Amino acid sequence: MEIKKFSIKALATFLAGAILFSSCASSTMIYSTPEGAKVYLNGEPVGKTPYLHTDTKIVGSTTTVRLEKEGYKPFHTTFSRDEEVDVGAIIGGIFVWVPFLWTMKYKASHTYEMVPLSLDEMTKANAAQHDDLSKNNIEKLRELKQMLDEKLITQEEFEKAKKKIIETPQN
Repeated sequence: MEIKKFSIKALATFLAGAILFSSCASSTMIYSTPEGAKVYLNGEPVGKTPYLHTDTKIVGSTTTVRLEKEGYKPFHTTFSRDEEVDVGAIIGGIFVWVPFLWTMKYKASHTYEMVPLSLDEMTKANAAQHDDLSKNNIEKLRELKQMLDEKLITQEEFEKAKKKIIETPQN
């Protein structure tokens, strides 16, 4: 009989704690226009939009957001855990002081509109990518020449490999 009373008390205490502290978590849905942008929270990659963010940070905590998508300017912003009142945490705080640290929560969703890159910006981005590919090909040719100089390959193999590198289309 004593074990049963202990079990009921333990279960009741656990459930009360779970109910009180479940209000500590807050969630927000992060959307972008267009969809599919990479989401970075506090500098860490976490997924793509739409993305559900949940945490147990205290009132006033700020999260930095960066969205990236090819063809669009990177988008930087922040959101804080002070956007809406959490009634459940306030009620819990009446009985136990700790939930007062979580009396505010995030808005249900955040939607961010990304700005497309201009034609000039796209040209610069493509030129930088082309330069990287050209440097890569130059490095390959140097390695190939070094192999020829060290007599690891024949002149014929060198010419064939060189032609292949030069004719490879640049993206």
